Amino acid sequence: MLNQTPIWKYVLVVFMLALCSLYALPNLYGEDHAVQISSGRDTIVGEALAADVKGSLERANIAVKAIEFENDRILVRLPDSDTQLLAREALDKKLGDEYFVAMNLAPDTPDWLDNLGGTPMKLGLDLRGGVHFLMEVDMKSAVDTVVGGVVDEFRDRLREEGLRYRTVRKVGDSVDIIFRDADVLESAQFFLRNSYPDMMINERDDLTLRATFTEGRLAEIRDYAVKQNITIIRNRVNQLGVAEPLVQKQGQDRIVVQLPGIQDTAKAKEILNATATLNFRLVDGDGDVRDAMNGRVPAGSELLFRRDGQPVLLSKQIMLEGSHIIDATNSMDENGFPQVNIDLDSKGGSKISKVSKDNIGKPMATVFIEFKATDERDAEGKLIFEKSEEVINVATIQSQLGSSFRITGIDSAGEARDLALLLRAGALIAPIQIVEERTVGPSLGKENIELGMQAIMYGLIAVLVFMLIYYQAFGIVANIALITNVVMIVGIMSMIPGATLTLPGMAGIVLTVGMAVDANVLIFERIREELRDGRSPQQAIHFGYDNAFSTILDANITTFIAGMILFAVGTGPIKGFSITLMIGIITSMFTAIIFTRVLVNLIWGGKRVTKLAI
Repeated sequence: MLNQTPIWKYVLVVFMLALCSLYALPNLYGEDHAVQISSGRDTIVGEALAADVKGSLERANIAVKAIEFENDRILVRLPDSDTQLLAREALDKKLGDEYFVAMNLAPDTPDWLDNLGGTPMKLGLDLRGGVHFLMEVDMKSAVDTVVGGVVDEFRDRLREEGLRYRTVRKVGDSVDIIFRDADVLESAQFFLRNSYPDMMINERDDLTLRATFTEGRLAEIRDYAVKQNITIIRNRVNQLGVAEPLVQKQGQDRIVVQLPGIQDTAKAKEILNATATLNFRLVDGDGDVRDAMNGRVPAGSELLFRRDGQPVLLSKQIMLEGSHIIDATNSMDENGFPQVNIDLDSKGGSKISKVSKDNIGKPMATVFIEFKATDERDAEGKLIFEKSEEVINVATIQSQLGSSFRITGIDSAGEARDLALLLRAGALIAPIQIVEERTVGPSLGKENIELGMQAIMYGLIAVLVFMLIYYQAFGIVANIALITNVVMIVGIMSMIPGATLTLPGMAGIVLTVGMAVDANVLIFERIREELRDGRSPQQAIHFGYDNAFSTILDANITTFIAGMILFAVGTGPIKGFSITLMIGIITSMFTAIIFTRVLVNLIWGGKRVTKLAI
């Protein structure tokens, strides 16, 4: 018999509707204004601090909805934006610079729904409000860092090959190697050219070889600097608790950072603009620290200080740069003392293995290096950065190290945890500076949401009325499918981790509403044609759906391809539009072809029907 729906289609439709409705549900609960407290560089957020924060807000007569402690962060939920501002000011005054205090919006999803993974749609900067930064990478520092590493590498490789040199020094973006003997220079030139194909090794006057990177290699260094900084900035943004941050490359040396929901620009800048790196160096056990304190620092050594102010005399030669670290975790050793387990990439593992082999039993220091922007600018108008170095850990090399090793001799589990977090977060390859800053207020974002929702509702109502008047009973089926389609879009947008709803994305939903009903129009017109040709109502329904399918499929596939192209080559608002467009095409295909067919078969299928209200 015609127009009978198999059981599996009923199951599929019910499952999809239930799933999408469940994950669309969190959007009805809204969000709370919140203040978030995160660990600083030298401090850790704990439950004791949460109790202290609660007491401080109570003494300040600030109404609080809830205080939550999870994922090493304290979240203070507040009733409105005015109270949020008061709470932020009170906590800033109490906690000072020891912790990161940031304002944001926290989902008010019930616990049972949150446990199922239900979260509201992530809103873009134009809807939620927040801050926008355009950051520029200091490419000169990026190249200088790599060239500095090559200087140390040349020294080690030439020494291993028995090629005696007078000195190896950095000259701009090049490395000069000065020899005492012309024969050794010739052998060294042959060796370096074979070992470093990405460098031009040319002989100069006065027994000097000059090694310079090729233009292709310089381009790779600059591109890597931007990509690595993007990865590390994303890790740092996590401290702010942003639901869906945007961090992406723009042009050759710039990075766009958008933090929806964040109104505390100063704290965001403090985290993002903190340009830091790490390296490992041997402690100079032969030098006298007291002499170094009096200005008599041995050649090849450098005097630095620990966090507690204790001086440490280190070798200038870097054993390993922090950029080679791919993972770091804290744990306890076999004796119950804290330690940090480090995993390196293959190049870093090879490098540390060679150096540590000859230095077993010697202390190794982990040095934290930070570049802070000054008020001065260079000839090109860019900020000049000031370098500061600090020893954060000294541990003894107990055996030859490899791609995985551990740092021991750490005073406390908290210090081990901090060190692991710092190593995991990574080190910026080069300093960055903020060249553009823009803030979108929450009131403007709220207004954009209201206007966008009005556009969706007006468009939806207009289409519903048209379908109801023009297609009568079948119009009701189409309208149910249309509302279902919107719910499915919201549910899928809420489920996809990387999907962010922007103002252009809302425009995409409005467009999808019109496109979704277009498929029903094609089907219903086919049914009317079949009726005019004299077919029975059951035959008209059957052939109407079957004959319209190929036309609907072709039209939607071509539009979906256009959406994919927009997503691939577009940025920001264009991506937001293309995401909702593609999701809308998929859901409209489901609701127009499968869902309405199930409904129509349920109402008219298998029955004696003499006339269709279409």
